[in-house]
Amino acid sequence: MTDAFPPKSYEDLIRVIHDRYDAMSKTYQKIAVFLTQNPNDVAVTSVNAIGEKTGIHASSFVRYAQSLGFAGFKELQAVFQRRLTTAAPGFDARIRALEDELGEKEDRSDLGFLRDLVVRDLSSLQDLLASTSAEQIATAADMMEAADTIYLLGQLRSAPVAELLRYMLTMLGKRTVLLDASGGLATHMAKAVQPRDLLFAVSFRFYANEVVNIVEDVAARGVPVVAISDSTLSPLAKSARVLFAIPEHEYTFSRSLAAPMCLAQALTVALAARLQKDRESPRIPVVTGP
Repeated sequence: MTDAFPPKSYEDLIRVIHDRYDAMSKTYQKIAVFLTQNPNDVAVTSVNAIGEKTGIHASSFVRYAQSLGFAGFKELQAVFQRRLTTAAPGFDARIRALEDELGEKEDRSDLGFLRDLVVRDLSSLQDLLASTSAEQIATAADMMEAADTIYLLGQLRSAPVAELLRYMLTMLGKRTVLLDASGGLATHMAKAVQPRDLLFAVSFRFYANEVVNIVEDVAARGVPVVAISDSTLSPLAKSARVLFAIPEHEYTFSRSLAAPMCLAQALTVALAARLQKDRESPRIPVVTGP
């Protein structure tokens, strides 16, 4: 269906994309994810270049724009361009700036691979800082403080983030349960989660089916959910009371966990400040040897 009046503002456009996402074709869903995760790049990149980058033909982007009521992709792109006048630089722009600062050079050595990863991690951390609000952190920390028990859920490459949260929350004396996938019991363990508890879920593309199912089931029973994912179009988004969307950029075989790990630590420090009644210098206890 085509809108008679296409969205004029970026906020309205994103709202329309979200509202229609579930009814879109798989190709349109991929386009929607790219647009919402890379708004600055969309503003300055030609539709042909975007098509090459995503592996989706440029004509599909044009038809997608028309399905939203635009005459073509350029009209949709204009909405992103207007937003760009007040937005922070995009991921690619940050990388280029960091490479200029550190001395750009083609280095295919083992150390060069490390350097490339560090540059991209620095850029992703800058993006995290730019896209995360104080209100989000405060709300999530308040929810964590109020919860009787915090249940943690993360599988595949999200598992390390859940494990870090378990360690830090345990050191704070917070009752914590890891919904561990080993043994096939995570779904059954999640049945014990109550509305007075909190589910903290972490999942990135390609989302673990069990994680998505548990989040939807728990949220439907009135349990509050805090989630870390890669997009506001993530299947976790509709169930989360607080969603931290950390866009992922496909630049290497091994996806970085620098940003979600940093965010997890920030949230536990914010919780520590509440539990210890010390907003100036909250402390996370550590395990020490004999």
